[in-house]
Amino acid sequence: ALSKALDVKTRDGIGLAVSEVNGCNYCLTVHSFTAEHMAKLSTEEIILARKGHASDSKRDAALQFARKVIETRGQVSDADLKAVRDAGYTDANVMEIVALVAMYSLTNFFNNVFDPEKDFPAVTPAGSI
Repeated sequence: ALSKALDVKTRDGIGLAVSEVNGCNYCLTVHSFTAEHMAKLSTEEIILARKGHASDSKRDAALQFARKVIETRGQVSDADLKAVRDAGYTDANVMEIVALVAMYSLTNFFNNVFDPEKDFPAVTPAGSI
């Protein structure tokens, strides 16, 4: 199991960023709901997270790295690794980020294939944020 060394805001932000890239509307509704109600992220922070960013510089580095992992299918550059490490993340933290990207992607793929009924409030399509 993941150690959950990353805080809930970072974990939910990664879920939002990955689900946005993977086009998983179901997961975006779930992560938007939990980000607002559990992680206490503002609407602005949720929008930033969907774009792979955060107002907090350390969290921003994690979200940018997570987005790079999914966009490059794990073929991140040395500069990408340096940026996340320079922000204060340990190798264990980086492993957790990669594990979260993989876990959320798997969930995204299942939900994209089976298109479950939306049981959370709908979110605005990405093109309009």
